[in-house]
Amino acid sequence: MLVVLSGLPGVGKTTIARQLASALGAVHLRIDTIEQALRNAGWEVEGEGYGVAYAVAEDNLRLGRIVVADSVNPWPLTRDAWRSVADRAGVRIVDVEVVCSDADEHRRRVELRSTDLAGHRLPTWTEVLERDYRPWSRERLVIDTARTDVVESVRRILAAASPTGDHA
Repeated sequence: MLVVLSGLPGVGKTTIARQLASALGAVHLRIDTIEQALRNAGWEVEGEGYGVAYAVAEDNLRLGRIVVADSVNPWPLTRDAWRSVADRAGVRIVDVEVVCSDADEHRRRVELRSTDLAGHRLPTWTEVLERDYRPWSRERLVIDTARTDVVESVRRILAAASPTGDHA
C-alpha cells in the first residue's frame, strides 16, 4: 500500500507521517530529505526530489513494503504521478490531504518551527501563502490538524488504509 500525505508546509505532515510509518512498519519517504540531500551534493533542485521518491517508492512497494510518502504534492501532475507509482506496483493508494484550518495556528507553526535537516531553509509564512498549491479534484481523506491531534490523525489514516477503507 502507498499512503501519500500532502499539504502545505507547516500543517503537520511530517509529524503525522513519522508516527504513521512507525505504526505500520512502513518506509517513510520525505521529499524534503531527498531534495536537501541533492542540494547538499551540489544539485540545483526543481522536481528531481519527486522523481527520486517515485522510483524508491516503487522499488519498495514491489518488495511488498508499505510506503508513506510525505510531500507538499501541490499539483494534479504530482498527485497523478503518485497514483501511477501505485498502479505500476499493483498496490492500493490512500491519498491524505493534511490541512490546518486555523490560519493563526498555521502561521504560528510556520514561524516557530525549526529544521531537522542540515542546510534546509524552511519557507516563510509569505512563501507558504504564495505557494502554488492547487485544489484537489478527487476523493481523499482530509485531516485538519487544527481540530485533530497526531494520535487521532494517525488513527483516522489507519482506518482509511484498512481493507474496508473506513473513513471514520
